[in-house]
Amino acid sequence: MLRRVGPHFIQTPGPSNVPGRVLEALARPTIDHRSQDFSRLALELQSGLRRVFRTEHPVIVYPSSGTGAWEAALVNCLSPGDRVLAFETGHFATLWRDLAERHGLVVDMVPGDWRHGVDPSVVEEVLTRDADHMIRAVTVVHNETSTGVTSPVEEVRAAMDRAGHPALLLVDTISSLGSMEFEHDAWRVDVAVGCSQKGLMLPPGLGFNALSPRAIEAAERSRLSRSYWDWRPILEANGDGFYPYTLPTNLLVALGVSLEMLEEEGLPRVFERHRRHAAATRAAVEAWELELWCAEPDGYSSALTAVRVPDGFDGARVTEVVLESSNIALGAGLGRLAGRVFRIGHLGYLNDAWLCGVIGGVAAGLRRAGIAVPRSGVDEALAAMQ
Repeated sequence: MLRRVGPHFIQTPGPSNVPGRVLEALARPTIDHRSQDFSRLALELQSGLRRVFRTEHPVIVYPSSGTGAWEAALVNCLSPGDRVLAFETGHFATLWRDLAERHGLVVDMVPGDWRHGVDPSVVEEVLTRDADHMIRAVTVVHNETSTGVTSPVEEVRAAMDRAGHPALLLVDTISSLGSMEFEHDAWRVDVAVGCSQKGLMLPPGLGFNALSPRAIEAAERSRLSRSYWDWRPILEANGDGFYPYTLPTNLLVALGVSLEMLEEEGLPRVFERHRRHAAATRAAVEAWELELWCAEPDGYSSALTAVRVPDGFDGARVTEVVLESSNIALGAGLGRLAGRVFRIGHLGYLNDAWLCGVIGGVAAGLRRAGIAVPRSGVDEALAAMQ
């Protein structure tokens, strides 16, 4: 019987490892959320979040998970019976669809095999057929956390433009924000949904909506019921650095530190580091003679890698063995991928030496689980990081 010893490594695709500086910030004395100290903090955070989302427009902060931020994006933009175009790229894309349908929205879901991202040509084709503009919004998961497949958001917007369609573009950036390039304004996204516990290196508890002027205008017309999620009172209070309800102030203090860390490294370097670590992980998987779940190189994620286990083996068993033997938490398969894959998160607070240790631990766990990988993958990962 193996026993967990040493530090715990969270290599799920979220929550990710929280840096010591952020943990120390969480332990600071709580401040009054009606004070000028809080107002100054909130205004600084609004500026920092705009820089991360790459927008000049407002970013709403909620005490919520990413699921809450999903709901906020829908209820502020749409009305009962509105049609939404969505794409079956993975487990979380289907959950967002389910949430929309529970609000009385009509979702046209383009089926998919969970191994490919959104095809912009299909976006153009569907929207061109919608001559009466009954589709009010297009939802896209930028980086599908269940599969390690990325969708080309910029190309989706270009396809919408070619179709001459006025639908809003709503994008889930939950596992891409702070890990991969995302350009809210340049790509003309209307609402970007994010959360705290992935590329922003925080514990769970904060959800985000980055807004375009078109989205703010749509919120004035939307007839879906909303109170807690309503952007309008939040935007009004945010002008002075306040909120209409109590936020988790210690998480906001810690957010300030995580934003500082991202800016100290520089976002271009952050994204390059994530690309290097993703390439290194894929090199290790190739050395193990296992298959990536993502079927096309253009869709490879910089935030996580989903690995297909051989027939006759259980991906969930692999995650259990790796946790017990190396104290490394991996992501299991979700939905239709349960038991078929395991997921290695390589996002957030991570360096080369750390990742090599994770790869070695996963290789040892695979062997203990009965999957006879021929090499550790560490040498190949190191070569890919040169």
